[in-house]
Amino acid sequence: MIAHADALLKPLTIKGLTIRNRVMSTSHAPGYGKDGKPQERYQLYHEEKAKGGIGLTMFGGSSSVAIDSPATPWAQISVADDSVIPFFQSFSERIHRHGAKLMIQLTHMGRRTRSDTDNWMPTIAPSVLREPASRSVPKEMEQEDIDRVVASFAAAARRARDGGLDGCEISAAHGHLVDQFWSPSSNMRTDAYGGSLDNRMRFGIEVLEAMRTEVGDDFVIGIRMSGDEMLGSGLSQDDLMTIATTYAERGLVDFLNIIGGQARDHIAHAVSLPNMSFPVAPFLYLPSALKREVDVPVFHAQRVTDIASAARAVAEGHVDMVAMTRAHIADPHLVRKLQEGRADDIRQCVGAGYCIDRIYVGGDALCIQNAATGREATMPHEVTPGPSRRKAVVIGGGPAGLEAARVLALRGHEVVLFERQPATGGQITLAAKATWREALTGISRWLDAQVVKLGVDRRLGVEASAEAVLAERPDVVIVATGGRPALGHARGAQEHAVSTADILSGRVEPTGTILLYDEQGQHNAASTAEHLAKRGCLVELATHDRMIGEEIGTTNQPIHLRELYKLGVVMTPNMELIEIYPEGNRLVAALRNTYTDAEEERVVDRVVVDYGTLPNDGIYVDLKDKSRNHGQIDQEALVAGRPQPDNRDGFALYRIGDAVAGRNIHAAIYDALRLCKDL
Repeated sequence: MIAHADALLKPLTIKGLTIRNRVMSTSHAPGYGKDGKPQERYQLYHEEKAKGGIGLTMFGGSSSVAIDSPATPWAQISVADDSVIPFFQSFSERIHRHGAKLMIQLTHMGRRTRSDTDNWMPTIAPSVLREPASRSVPKEMEQEDIDRVVASFAAAARRARDGGLDGCEISAAHGHLVDQFWSPSSNMRTDAYGGSLDNRMRFGIEVLEAMRTEVGDDFVIGIRMSGDEMLGSGLSQDDLMTIATTYAERGLVDFLNIIGGQARDHIAHAVSLPNMSFPVAPFLYLPSALKREVDVPVFHAQRVTDIASAARAVAEGHVDMVAMTRAHIADPHLVRKLQEGRADDIRQCVGAGYCIDRIYVGGDALCIQNAATGREATMPHEVTPGPSRRKAVVIGGGPAGLEAARVLALRGHEVVLFERQPATGGQITLAAKATWREALTGISRWLDAQVVKLGVDRRLGVEASAEAVLAERPDVVIVATGGRPALGHARGAQEHAVSTADILSGRVEPTGTILLYDEQGQHNAASTAEHLAKRGCLVELATHDRMIGEEIGTTNQPIHLRELYKLGVVMTPNMELIEIYPEGNRLVAALRNTYTDAEEERVVDRVVVDYGTLPNDGIYVDLKDKSRNHGQIDQEALVAGRPQPDNRDGFALYRIGDAVAGRNIHAAIYDALRLCKDL
């Protein structure tokens, strides 16, 4: 039983708009926009949350109100003309039929975007100061620009109202145009819009007044803003308290949506989008302090990942409404499961940041552990039973094998799961041993609990042989045996190197000086370097890439770099490991610069490498010729969402996850879901 759960399920009324409960999803940019519009994929993604019982879902994080705030980066929504209204109308109808409410976030990005996209318009801002994240240099806004943008906000609000949306908020967080005017770090003006805090508030006041004039008093308008920019040159908690209370007291806003931090640069961005290295709800104190000073509802989002924390935040009066945005990416049905007394079935967000990190490299938001999110047109969030019951054997209890076993059991099949280790989890268990990555175990814990609940016959500590598998007389065999560490191609590596897996598993306990060579650019090497340094080793982390952790995303790489700097790890990019050889009781590692071919040597106590994994495919090879399909997946059927061919006697053999090729957790789980949902 979740304490105070009833507090989450009480309705909230804002200006005549009644929201059925206190759980929401904040505006964000999943990268699903098409041609600047929220089309079918975008709508289906939010509809799943509405089906799942959410009270309010907000969309269009950074929806642009003007053409000099381009929408195409990260597949955003443009509200700059009336062509978006029919899409809003179909969107609102889709959400309303399930009893949820729908709002949009409106913004002008100001300098926090790029000029070399869309219409190639120069970025604009209060002052000519380079923006650290987008690296744009803006034009200083003239009065005519200010008047034009104010009018654009008003017109966008009208489009939201005419589209049948239940309200909107403006973004004054994350360094957008409104808070660029607020903050002394970005506003150096000496006219009526600069200098004193009253002057710096003026632009936002004009925006909100124009919006209200355009849409009338009945339409709900709010603001998303920081409660403390946490920047030495930025807005303090006191400054932002003054802004929030002023806007509320003047009747400009109907709710306040409060976050902590400000996405000024890479590390500030990572702080404002806290990952698993942060505690749950790290900035709840900010809306809590503000709620005591205002009479309008206060919302909050930032790493509220579990129902218990959300319920406490509302029940104790810290906020009126709690946002569980990433939590709904992990499980869009979490409210319904709570209502049905099935809180244990909620797939809880672990804070990996995979969803957000993909967006900032031009991808779409995908959940590290829920492969159906964002794929609602083709992938089920709820797997239904199939037409017949079969016998299935799954080999391997990592994320791919556990998801395969879960989905096959939901399809109604009899499932046996072989796992050679005494517990499930696979490589997740290993990755979670590295410093602040422990929360990853939440992925395998949920999957394991589900397969137990579904009656899967788990045979732990049992290594599957071809004879044992065939003795089960299976109709389907899924090989999800994962991968084994690769030691790479440098001369002497097979004899003298150890892997990051050797370190994290405890098989090797190194001391002294360590050269850690990273060929992957992912979390593994950076995490292992932190792990080693915290145990007193002197660590150099070298990589072939241009920078350390080049493949790690925006919310995670800055945290790794911060920790590596704090721990004194030497970081050496643009180097290739070419040879390892012994010298006395130590090792010599030879490195070659990838640009100049100049060679250097390091004398160290241990060389640790990360070259990813090679498939553990022995059991697959043993079973391949005995299977009716020779272990092959019909790729066209898989991609088209059709069942695999099933017109011959014998068992079908399929290989998924790292047992095919070393990739990541999401790929392993997606392999399992899209194959097994039709078996």
